[in-house]
Amino acid sequence: MSIHGEAASTLERESAETPTGRDDSSPMPHLDFTKPEGDPGLLGPNSMGWKVSANPIVSAVGGIAAVILELAEKHVRAGVWDHSTFKVDPIRRMERTGMAAAAVTYGPTKMAQQTFDRVTRMHQRVTGTTHDGQAYRAMDPALLTWVHVTAAWGFLNAYKRYADPKLSREDEDRYYREGEVIGKGFGAEWVPTSVAEMDAYMAEMTPKLYANETVHEFLELVRNATPLGQAGKPVQRLITQAAIDLLPKHLQEQCGVTVSAAARPMVRPAVRALANTAGFAMRFATNSPSHQACRRMGVSTDCLR
Repeated sequence: MSIHGEAASTLERESAETPTGRDDSSPMPHLDFTKPEGDPGLLGPNSMGWKVSANPIVSAVGGIAAVILELAEKHVRAGVWDHSTFKVDPIRRMERTGMAAAAVTYGPTKMAQQTFDRVTRMHQRVTGTTHDGQAYRAMDPALLTWVHVTAAWGFLNAYKRYADPKLSREDEDRYYREGEVIGKGFGAEWVPTSVAEMDAYMAEMTPKLYANETVHEFLELVRNATPLGQAGKPVQRLITQAAIDLLPKHLQEQCGVTVSAAARPMVRPAVRALANTAGFAMRFATNSPSHQACRRMGVSTDCLR
């Protein structure tokens, strides 16, 4: 979920495959990631982006961490919270946000561009004032840089912790460099393209972050937002704790969040086990966007690992 997470509500709902209505109560759109054959999209096989986004547990942890950081910046906080349906229907919003992310990561070129175009049109209508009266507009390139950075930082660091702890610095740099096309596609004029640039930018932004009630309102919602109902809540709450734990101590303090004392000893081993299980299960998820993208390119799903 992010300021451009609303992309999911505009994704191809008028497409030829599945024509639907324009309201949020419409079914999830069906997107075909298998065509046109040979179109690599924005990233393509063997990209770091395809690998990092393939595990749903990694994506969940990184995504929640990203939103904590987004909501701790006052302009993005207002843009996200005042113009989102997350508070009303968090599960559907997360599903649609995930589909938007898949479209620009695994989709063919046309699908990715359609997503960028629809998000841009939505952003052009999003303006307002922060809690202290400062004007903002969603198309401000500086805000779009922060939104891109929070997502990229969250996903990569979750991947490093729960999927590939031995990831090389070269591959980290490659991930940020590959992601430039996505950040600029959503409207940012500049995004970090290396670990060094990311570290410098995060250090610059950290003093601008602040603890606020919206962060805690979001975390309370996401702890309980699971399509698996009551049975899924323990896992969802564990993932939420892992997202907080992903933030370094100084960022936790700046954002006013902390891992509960009861959960702290079990968070990392438990979520690592969940990620391993999910990684194994995804090998058989033949209709997932990542698997469909591999079929489109005629490559083995080994490129996702």
